[in-house]
Amino acid sequence: MSRFTDPIPAGAHDPERDRDTEYPVRKTDAEWRAQLDATQYQVARHAATERAFTGKYWDHWEAGRYNCVGCGTPLFQADTKFDAGCGWPSYYEPINAEVVERVVDASHGMVRIEVRCNNCGTHLGHVFPDGPEPTGERFCINSAAIDFEPRR
Repeated sequence: MSRFTDPIPAGAHDPERDRDTEYPVRKTDAEWRAQLDATQYQVARHAATERAFTGKYWDHWEAGRYNCVGCGTPLFQADTKFDAGCGWPSYYEPINAEVVERVVDASHGMVRIEVRCNNCGTHLGHVFPDGPEPTGERFCINSAAIDFEPRR
């Protein structure tokens, strides 16, 4: 069984996701495939979603920060992570408002707000208005879209 809820088969082309020209970091599909493992590629480049409770960071609580798997941009501090009970890493805010792009996502018969890395377009996950204070937001992020950097 696939780890994704909405995978794109290898070799499939999704024109909606091929927007590298809009971001400072631009790579060809071949470059993305060479850099990312199969799971990271499907999540980051084709907006697939890991199944709940399967990603390596959903229950990870070390001090440090989480960076974009596509370009290394720092995205979330570990001290903004909280247990939302949803099975994905959840944060109440990004490092700053400029590191993530918010895009309306009307796929799968619902309307959500997708979040992407504003530097390379990597699909991170979605943001919901049901998080804790101080923001009231829950950034629900795929583990495959981020790398952890421990505090030094």
